[in-house]
Amino acid sequence: MTRKTDPRTGGLRSTETFVEVADGYRLWVESTGDPGRPALLLVMGANASGLGWPDELVELLSRDHFVIRYDHRDTGRSTRAFHERPYPIRALAGDAVAILDALRIARAHVVGMSLGGTLVQLLLLDHADRLASATIFGSALLGGAPTSPGISDDDLPGPDSRLLALWAELGQERDPEAELRWRVEHWRVLNGDVLPFDDQEFADLERRIAAHSGTWHSPAAHALADQSGMERGAELADTSVPTLVIDAPEDPIVPPPHATRLARAIPSATLVTVPGLGHALPRVIVPPLAAAITAHTRRQS
Repeated sequence: MTRKTDPRTGGLRSTETFVEVADGYRLWVESTGDPGRPALLLVMGANASGLGWPDELVELLSRDHFVIRYDHRDTGRSTRAFHERPYPIRALAGDAVAILDALRIARAHVVGMSLGGTLVQLLLLDHADRLASATIFGSALLGGAPTSPGISDDDLPGPDSRLLALWAELGQERDPEAELRWRVEHWRVLNGDVLPFDDQEFADLERRIAAHSGTWHSPAAHALADQSGMERGAELADTSVPTLVIDAPEDPIVPPPHATRLARAIPSATLVTVPGLGHALPRVIVPPLAAAITAHTRRQS
């Protein structure tokens, strides 16, 4: 276990450790802030390091919470062994619980983005007793749910065609400079077309992630993982955990009205829009996003 004072997070004390989970995987975990405050676990999206959660967001959230972010399997500093020991996507939800167990946290506020939001839905179904609250954004409703009143399947658009073209190249071998260009272009599309996009901000992020990971290899394990066992959307009707669904109006992966449909499927859900939010977390969006999350968790205290 390593403790450090990190200038990236306003000089707050952070602790890095590794947590052993199922199937021989070992996950990098960082916690920031006062352990006496309510725990808040950040669950990132597919093939993404925990450093995808901006330091500025961690700093703002740590004013009210003990904030935990981590690298999924096959990302960052966590074990990369998918081709030797494949796993289903649903196993990643179990990893989140294993982290809470390792840190001796009985209940936590949990925030999930993209695939992380899918995993939070599974946590709502299987580990509701471990959740003080849930926040989901950038994520579609689990399969198997009935169509919401006023929202037909035809009203649910798919990902932007620009993303589909980029995803066709996911996992290809590229030299570091080409990989950096690909990742920045990916972020440009994910950012949406409303908020300004700063190439340098996301290039710096990707250089940090590469240094943290020790490689420029683009992870694609989660795109290859078994998707079975996820058709459980109808079960969310029995959820009572206070849940915030954040509508990202400029999201090019799950555009409106996906968030509305998700919120309608969870009786305890509140829907809030963060104007300009796409499927990326540029600095400009961090303050309103942090405010929405913190307002939700404060209501549960």
